Amino acid sequence: MDEISILKDLVKFNTIKDKDNVEILNYIEATLQSMGFTTWHHSNKLVMKYGNAQRLGFLGHSDTVDFIDGWHTNPFELTQEGNTLYGLGTCDMKGGIACFIQALRETDLTKLKNGIRVYITYDEEIGFKGIEDFVKEGEKWPEYMVVGEPTANERETGCKGLLAFKLNTKGIKIHSSRTDKGKSANSAMIKFLYELENYYNGVIKVDRNDKFEVPYTTFNVGLINGGSGINSISDNCDGYVDFRILEEKHMDMIKAKIKELADKYEVNVITDVDIKPFDNTVEFIEEKKTANFMTEASFMSNTKKIILGPGPVTAHEVDEHVTVESLRECVEQYKQIIDKVCM
Repeated sequence: MDEISILKDLVKFNTIKDKDNVEILNYIEATLQSMGFTTWHHSNKLVMKYGNAQRLGFLGHSDTVDFIDGWHTNPFELTQEGNTLYGLGTCDMKGGIACFIQALRETDLTKLKNGIRVYITYDEEIGFKGIEDFVKEGEKWPEYMVVGEPTANERETGCKGLLAFKLNTKGIKIHSSRTDKGKSANSAMIKFLYELENYYNGVIKVDRNDKFEVPYTTFNVGLINGGSGINSISDNCDGYVDFRILEEKHMDMIKAKIKELADKYEVNVITDVDIKPFDNTVEFIEEKKTANFMTEASFMSNTKKIILGPGPVTAHEVDEHVTVESLRECVEQYKQIIDKVCM
């Protein structure tokens, strides 16, 4: 057994929206038990432990996004072409899970001075319910946590935050020839978003931090859906916007502006996601690399967090894949972390 054969087994499970969640957790549990790990918690998520005073934890989510048309291979069968391995979840993030299982297999666990935990979560791709369960339960994380998200083998110790808002405007529906009698929900939404984008471009986006690949807070209008016909004034409009937050101060600034504009244009606003950015120091990692995307690391407190997984980063893409070399490098990187923290 090696990281490729483990990944092959993991890819076979259809974990889109956690469909085969029970089966994949049973597989991981049995694999780790054969290595001497014991089960700490097993429900719709899994925690395994080895040794006492667990100082290091590895975390992965077992679910994947749905696949879209255009794959040239079976998404649920690991297919090797040269040095490339295709399959749903190979990159995000069954590849990371396979690598830390193999890293543990290649470690003489009997020589550990400090123990290790393994966490497998669910619902990362949709709502972060798995990691939120741990937070609600007051999980006390080990001193060091490795999150196996795809980073193309870069060790990342920071991550942008996320602010996301559901928006709704109400209007009065009437024939489009009688604008004097109606009230357009669409127009209110457009004015709200226009002013919000102008504020973002003039105040928020100008702050830069070159530690990030995209060195500023980003703004995206992900959804606008309003009206019932081309000849009717809209009585309802829904929207969804999100900000990938560079600086924590931006969160309060954006919230205040959205409240101001919501009052001005009668927009109902629900905060859907509110997660702060983080930038922590890990003493044995000198380079400062950061992730543009959200990970479950953002939900953890009182721990030193490392985001590290194989690549290339092809998450959510047609023909998602990783390379053989990247998997092997990731196994070695995880073994180095084990050696530094636990030996």
